[in-house]
Amino acid sequence: MHNNLSIWHHLTAAPHRSLFLAGALQGVFTLVWWLYDLAGRYAVFGTLSIWSIAPTWAHAFLMIYAFFPFFIFGFLFTTYPNWMNGKKITVRAYMTTCLSMVAGVALFYTGLVLGKWMVMLGVLAMLAGFGNAFVVLQRVLIEASGQDRRHAIVASTALFMGCLGMAAYLLWLLTDIHFLLDFSRHAGIWFFLVPILLTVSHRMIPFFSSRVLEDYVLVRPYWILWVMLACAATHGLLQLLEITQYLWTVDLPLALCALYLSIKWGFLRSFQVSLLAVLHISFAWLSLSMLLYGAQSLIFMLTDNNVSILGMAPLHALAIGYFASMVLGMASRVTIGHSGRPLEMNRFTWQLFIGFQATAIVRILPETIPVFAQYTAVLYLLAGLIWLSCFLLWAVHYIPIYWRPRVDGKPG
Repeated sequence: MHNNLSIWHHLTAAPHRSLFLAGALQGVFTLVWWLYDLAGRYAVFGTLSIWSIAPTWAHAFLMIYAFFPFFIFGFLFTTYPNWMNGKKITVRAYMTTCLSMVAGVALFYTGLVLGKWMVMLGVLAMLAGFGNAFVVLQRVLIEASGQDRRHAIVASTALFMGCLGMAAYLLWLLTDIHFLLDFSRHAGIWFFLVPILLTVSHRMIPFFSSRVLEDYVLVRPYWILWVMLACAATHGLLQLLEITQYLWTVDLPLALCALYLSIKWGFLRSFQVSLLAVLHISFAWLSLSMLLYGAQSLIFMLTDNNVSILGMAPLHALAIGYFASMVLGMASRVTIGHSGRPLEMNRFTWQLFIGFQATAIVRILPETIPVFAQYTAVLYLLAGLIWLSCFLLWAVHYIPIYWRPRVDGKPG
């Protein structure tokens, strides 16, 4: 009994502990389910599974709203008070979010088998946890008068859009109105995830770089952040309106801005320190993915046919290359730093991260290089297996840290 209480005490000692634990497990579960579905669909093993909602839309929701938010909240619950010298988030506040979202995820998976009504309950529970986090963080933001709140204002706006996206998904389940599903998907990526990850990158990558690289000039212009956010928001609106032939007008400027920052922030120099390099490598995927989006859009405009030449490659370069890699890099850094360990990435984590880059490359190969198109099914499954292996190994390595005390004896 005492041992269980001790584990619970450590697990609730800091916001990132319980939320990163849930996120790590969800990173494994969501790919196990998706691989099982793909294997049946491509007749590799098992049979074609029948779920209560279309698997593609379940997969999209699970990735956007039931995987990344665990890491985002684990991070923001810690950094919001730090960024703005605010009061620490209470245990009750962050555990309410964590437990609501975990319950929601469990209901969602169960509902895929038992019925759509249970999927709706799952989304509702996740939305309650998400909404609670938004309100709690909003309070820190409002109370922090006289502080630099620019990054936090962007993050809060993005979280609000995330709430709307989840609500739209719930309404889609209730009404079957396809526009609500489209809004949920596009808002989740372009109004929620891109702005939050861009803001965190803009704030943290040059800051972390300046701490470890000698003679580092910290470059963090705000104008470029506003330009990139405007491009992302416009991309989302154009996608919603299905005017994809003009996406290049915002995608290519966004790609150029990201490339400019990668160079200015010292992409090549970052390889001196692996804990820093993972963040720079993740950010480099942003410019690559936006180039792919821009190229696809230009092809649409020049050929006047709406055939998707690059398919889902730009989306997966963004979601796996930038989003998931950044989450893995940031989560590793926070876990190491907040457990009292020296801020160094061990060889195992570095190899896992580099291995994880293969997930993105293998996933986009069949849609970007025609010669690989004939192996599409195999490569999709292979990409899923690489993700699963890397996340499973990462989880096994890091999860025990969350229920153990800090090695330096400090609280948290």
